[in-house]
Amino acid sequence: MKMHTVAELLKKENTLHEVTIKGWVRSFRSNRFIALNDGSTLNNIQCVVNFEQTDEALLKRITTGAAVSVTGELTESQGQGQSLEIQVKSIEILGDSDPETYPIQPKKHSFEFLRENAHLRTRTNTFSAVMRLRSSLSFAIHKYFNENGFYYMHTPIITGSDAEGAGEMFRVTGLDPKNPPLTEDGKVDYSEDFFGKETNLTVSGQLEAEAYAMSLGKVYTFGPTFRAENSNTSRHLAEFWMIEPEVAFMDLAGNMDLAEDFMKSVLSYILKHNQEDLQFLNQRLLDEEKTKPQADRSDMSLIEKISFVVENNFKRVSYTEAIDILRDSKPNKKKKFNYIIEEWGADLQSEHERFLVEKHFKCPVILFDYPANIKAFYMRLNEDGKTVRAMDILFPGIGEMVGGSQREERLEVLKEKMKALNIDEEELWWYLDLRKYGTAVHSGFGLGFERLVMFATGMGNIRDVIPFPRTPQNAEF
Repeated sequence: MKMHTVAELLKKENTLHEVTIKGWVRSFRSNRFIALNDGSTLNNIQCVVNFEQTDEALLKRITTGAAVSVTGELTESQGQGQSLEIQVKSIEILGDSDPETYPIQPKKHSFEFLRENAHLRTRTNTFSAVMRLRSSLSFAIHKYFNENGFYYMHTPIITGSDAEGAGEMFRVTGLDPKNPPLTEDGKVDYSEDFFGKETNLTVSGQLEAEAYAMSLGKVYTFGPTFRAENSNTSRHLAEFWMIEPEVAFMDLAGNMDLAEDFMKSVLSYILKHNQEDLQFLNQRLLDEEKTKPQADRSDMSLIEKISFVVENNFKRVSYTEAIDILRDSKPNKKKKFNYIIEEWGADLQSEHERFLVEKHFKCPVILFDYPANIKAFYMRLNEDGKTVRAMDILFPGIGEMVGGSQREERLEVLKEKMKALNIDEEELWWYLDLRKYGTAVHSGFGLGFERLVMFATGMGNIRDVIPFPRTPQNAEF
């Protein structure tokens, strides 16, 4: 007999028949009613056991968390809360669950507690919904790029360069930590290491993606990246995933068009295909908002925020114009901002970005032409000599979502910028080669996948949107 999923069985067009289903027990009431879930949907299916015809020893083994296989008749439910149920004919215990120690009992748990049990937390409604949405977003990203002529490339995870110039990277080495080879001046001799040089885990696949864009035209990466930043905040991870498209012959305006279309497409996909999970998370947030002071409550629900992005044209504003708006704003004049905007050149904070989106323009915003000294070396210098063709996309509730730029394609200008920042030309000789052989205008952007999942699920901590978070002092599981 074919095994069904709970999602398949709960579809309205189902005909009533004998079925077999396997899943995990969420609860078992009155030695009679099993709430069974298999991860295919937020909903459980009720399995009704005839306890008078079932072995008592077997009934004792049906505990919360146990994996079971149920065969029975799919019937219309006589009780409230579900339209269909299974009248159990036979049940097999596939795996025991110790009721005394099983941590995910049918009650409310704190997110902190669930992070300590990350291997089991997807057995809760919240985390199963979050991870199904993460999966759908991932699929939607690949779907979008595939349908728009992009080639998917796997950039190196081990690298000898620092794309962002941040210097906060995890070293990769095969040397004996207790007795490494040393140079004459007492430093570790990385020429004797596995790769013959100092190497690290990558913070970005952008530079390598640029190389492929300059031959394949349109490429994207979607893979793990790493940053050894000792930051224990709700927005930082040591290991996270990045989406990075790069396109040849595309300028900054085209880059903004691409990023806007991409974000709307991906979010439209989950609005269409993940309504059940979105409705659940939307209600969770609404309930959470009720516990906050009126002044701290959000103006929009989760689904309204997502729809807000999908349905509104993104407003394009220069950094200079944005600074003027922020400098003259009431929160700035009344010193309500934590970071007061006083002069051109300030690095915008989340509070400034959200003010522009939620209060001033009331639509998603793309800021462009940032000061060169607060942006990366590879961004194209504008004719004014002080700004670069960078762009950031700002969303409600979260601030910056996407960061990108037109890349500097002029060899001499790029070399001057690298020299000013003490970036070794020999280390990036191949990157400079791209400006020597068939150089052309090209652009791209980066999107932190976990930040997108946070926006789409309403989760407030980045540790709760990745299966097993890696943070300072924490590499559990």
